Parts: sequence; structure tokens; C-alpha cells
Amino acid sequence: MKTLHHQGPLKGTLVIPGDKSISHRSILFGAMAQGTTTVEGFLQSDDCLSTIDCVQRVGVQVEVDGDRVTVNSPGIENWKEPDTILYTGNSGTTTRLLAGVLASSSVASVMIGDESIQKRPMKRVTDPLRLMGAEIIGRSGGNFTPLAIQGKKLAAISYQMPVASAQVKSAILLAALRAEGTTSVTEIDTSRDHTEKMLRHFGVEVHQTESTITLQGGQKLTPAHVVVPGDISSAAFWLVAGAIVPDSFIRLENVGVNPTRDGIVEVLQEMGATLRMTGSTSGSHEETATLEIESSHLTATEVQGSQIPRLIDEIPILALLATQATGVTVIRDAEELKVKETNRIDAVVNELTKLGAQIESTEDGMRITGPTPLHGATITTYGDHRIGMMGAIASLITSSPVTLDNADCISVSYPNFFEHYKQVTTGSN
Repeated sequence: MKTLHHQGPLKGTLVIPGDKSISHRSILFGAMAQGTTTVEGFLQSDDCLSTIDCVQRVGVQVEVDGDRVTVNSPGIENWKEPDTILYTGNSGTTTRLLAGVLASSSVASVMIGDESIQKRPMKRVTDPLRLMGAEIIGRSGGNFTPLAIQGKKLAAISYQMPVASAQVKSAILLAALRAEGTTSVTEIDTSRDHTEKMLRHFGVEVHQTESTITLQGGQKLTPAHVVVPGDISSAAFWLVAGAIVPDSFIRLENVGVNPTRDGIVEVLQEMGATLRMTGSTSGSHEETATLEIESSHLTATEVQGSQIPRLIDEIPILALLATQATGVTVIRDAEELKVKETNRIDAVVNELTKLGAQIESTEDGMRITGPTPLHGATITTYGDHRIGMMGAIASLITSSPVTLDNADCISVSYPNFFEHYKQVTTGSN
């Protein structure tokens, strides 16, 4: 239990911790490549440490020194068979991407996650991998962990994605690296493209049209140096905080602004937020910028369609933002929220309702009416880091304290969140 409350403006400059998606991939790609890969800006969160633990169990050496990580690998072709079950914790990224990698390796393995992961659907990954010839056994026909995978030689496929999912797309592309023939993946909406960018960074040729990614099998990754930008999904909580707390100014440094991830910036601008982006660069292989946010008069908007994959993880905090905007904000096409760490549509509606929000769920999203004054309550996090952080940010505008039933879950993606909370509420840098 953790109780939070603050009344007054927010001030400060924060260096956002490393991007979770990119941190996962840097370890997996380094583990597949033969030689030494170095990572700078790595996110030492529970999820990303699960990825490190799993690759260590197949014979990859990983040294962690703060946010700097060195990966020494014999290459995927020389991985050893793990003598214990691979535990992926709360990480859907670890579970789904590693399934694609293991399916194309030469080792037999079993993966299992925590209670939340054991309820999350895996057939979206195991079905296309089986089309490639993968041998995967799991509960409910391979829909739930534990998954038993016997690595083998795979064959290329042409796959039409039924949902916009970077995890599914990535699992297929990683398996395709060692498959015979040319694999193509066609998306219905563009999902985050960190895998495609990082494959190129590791020396792999990836071809792309407007909606189809093509990869020739038989390519090997070359070790690389990866610079991980700050996670825009983590930055989103402070962008919202700065916009809704009166007389606030927050500066966020080193934020990744990959165009497939910057939907929250677009929506804030549509709602009239005073948001500036400066110092844009395209560092190692990802775009970064400094973001500045001030308290703003916000108007309601509609969030839907191709915007959703670009901000799917930000919808909980976006819902809180909408409670302070004038009018009715409608979020559509967000069915994917139902199969996250929890059913995030229900969780967001339930917890914001406790705080006094005028919010209702719909079949594929939610409707929020504002502006609405909020009061304190005890928030159930459901063990979901983003619900926990949503509740913490709400405490900055509620009339009385907010209590989180499980604040520890926030370490899954943002280990120093409460340090940053203290920093902006005290104005210290």
C-alpha cells in the first residue's frame, strides 16, 4: 500500500529511463549475434531483467553495470539447451519474442510466466510460428503458457496480420532470420517498428513497402552498439501530469519519438496542450527529442483507428487526461486493451470511477466526460504497472489522498518512478 497526495504546481527536468521495448530487443538481438554487443541506456526494470535471465540460461553471458550492458554470445546456432524452465515473469514481450527465437534455434525449452502472463493469449504467436513448421505445445492448443518449444529448421511464410501487434510481427521476423526462403508480414495498421530498425542496425536486410515487411532467411546478425532512448510510454505520465496540474512546467530529456510510438504527443496537441519538442536527433537508430509540457486548457477529442497502435500503452493515462478536458472524449478500436496485463478497459473505468470520473466502457474503448473534479480513493492496480502509475498521477489533482494497493508493480517498467514523482512535486533537480 502506498498513499500519495500533492497540491500545487509541478516543476522539474527529468531524464526518462530507457525504452522497455528497445531494451528487450537489444538483449535478444545481442544474444542471437555471435560476439559482443554493448547497450547504453538499458532499462533495469523487472520485465527487461527477465529477458536477461532467459538468455543467460541458454549460454549467453550478460554483464550489467547500471544502464550499461555487455552481451557476449556464442551465437544462436551455438546456444545450449537450458537445464531449467525459462521464467519470463510479467513480460509479454519476452514471452512472445523469445518464442519466435527459440522456435528457430536448435534447443528444446519450456517457457512460463507469472500469473498474469499465464492468462494472456499466445496463439497469435504460436499459430504463425506453427505455419513455419515450429514445434510448440502449450495449454489450450498453444494459447497459454507454459509453452514447450523444440527448436528446428523453419520455412518461410507470407502472413497477413489479423491484429496490429509489434510482438507478433517481431516473433515472426525473428523466426524468419533462420528460416528457408523469404518471409513477408503484412500489417492491417502500422505497429511499432523497433524490430525492423534494430534488425537493420545489426546488419540484416529488411525490405518494406507501405504495409508489408519482407526478410530473406539465412541472414546472421552482426554485434552492435545500441543506444536506448527514453521510453515515451513512461514520459506520457509526466506529459499528462504537466498538462493537468495548474501552473506546472516539466521538461523531459532523451525521449524516444519514433513515429510509430508518438501517438500521445499527437493527441495532446489535438487537445490543445502547450507542448514543445526540441533538439530532435536520430541517435543510434531511433529518433529522440526533449519534450516540454505546461499546464494547459484541454478540449475533448476522439482517439481511434491508426492512432491506437501508436499509443496503446498510453490509453490509461490518456483516460485520466480526458477527465480534465472540456467535452466528451471517445476512445475507439482499442480491443487490444482487453488482453494486456489485465483487461485495461474495465480496469481504467473501474478505478477512475472510484475517483469520481464520468467514464463508461464501450465494446472497444471508453467515453469520458470532463472536466470533472476528482477525489481520493484506494486504487486497485491489478498488478498492472500502467494502472498503478495512472493512479499515482491522479493523486496530483485529487482533493484527498490516493492509495495504491500495490505500488511495487510499477517497477515492471519504471523502477525510479517515485523518485521522479518526488522530484517534480518538490521542484528539485
